[in-house]
Amino acid sequence: MLAVLKNVPSQVIAYFICFVVSLLLGIIMIPLLKRFKFGQIQREDGPQSHKSKEGTPTIGGLIFLLPVFVFGAIYSFFDIRILPLVLVTLGFSLVGFMDDFLKIKRRSNNGLSPRQKMFGLLIVSSIFTWYAVSYVEEARTLIIPFIGHNNPWVLPVIIAIPLCMFFLVGFTNAVNLTDGLDGLAGSVTTIVLLFFTLVTTLNSQWDYIRIFCSMLAGGLLGFLVYNLYPARVFMGDTGSLALGGALAAVAILTGTPIFLAISGIIYVVETLSVMIQVIYFKKTGKRFFLMAPLHHHYEQKGWNEIKIVIIFTIVTIISGILAFILLR
Repeated sequence: MLAVLKNVPSQVIAYFICFVVSLLLGIIMIPLLKRFKFGQIQREDGPQSHKSKEGTPTIGGLIFLLPVFVFGAIYSFFDIRILPLVLVTLGFSLVGFMDDFLKIKRRSNNGLSPRQKMFGLLIVSSIFTWYAVSYVEEARTLIIPFIGHNNPWVLPVIIAIPLCMFFLVGFTNAVNLTDGLDGLAGSVTTIVLLFFTLVTTLNSQWDYIRIFCSMLAGGLLGFLVYNLYPARVFMGDTGSLALGGALAAVAILTGTPIFLAISGIIYVVETLSVMIQVIYFKKTGKRFFLMAPLHHHYEQKGWNEIKIVIIFTIVTIISGILAFILLR
């Protein structure tokens, strides 16, 4: 048995360990979340079909994050470089947890104020950006499509810092917006994480990033067993902000923010749909989409949740393949 395991890539082992632990945690934590009445509060202006989801356990992001935190900390004894990735994910998850907890405590959809949430995101982003720009060469570079990963642009620090901050804050919010249907954010993010697992094979110095992506993808797959339609638990901001921050951090440490935007095109489109809706409504008093973010627009057109999640996931698979081709 040991001889067989020696031939199995470490990222595969990490993936399956976190997958199994996440599955087991789901069995334990979902009843606990129900017992403590950590139920989802639905938006008043959201789709009427979502009203039936009121009370479904939330803060379920802990199910896939705990294995990553524990095994990431253990792996740091072999490669300390994984620790900043674990800590930045933890930082964003804490901001999300505070938001989720306040919503539950107040029994409303009002958690942290937008200013408080942004302040928390900026604090975590600032600390990670300082580390990345100071100690990781790739964080000061940018790989451009068609040019190849061997010829990155070297960025001045004055540009690298705001760029890192923009991607960290931007993608935490983008994944948060995408987390609006059962299994949507989890399915899309699993594919994007697998994309980055492939990206990190291009550089042997990125082994620790590959392990981190594998852990998070494995834990997320275990969570999806409980989160796919009809969801028995939601990840909440605890999970969605952590996922967005983790993806942005991985992209920064590999010099691939542009390829995160390509492979994660669904996040970008979801965010743009909200921006377009707000701007168009302010100018005309009318709605450009039936409802934003984009997945709600298709719900209003009569698509069921399963269809939307499947199509958005297929789009992500295609965009991930395209991104990898452009990276090579």
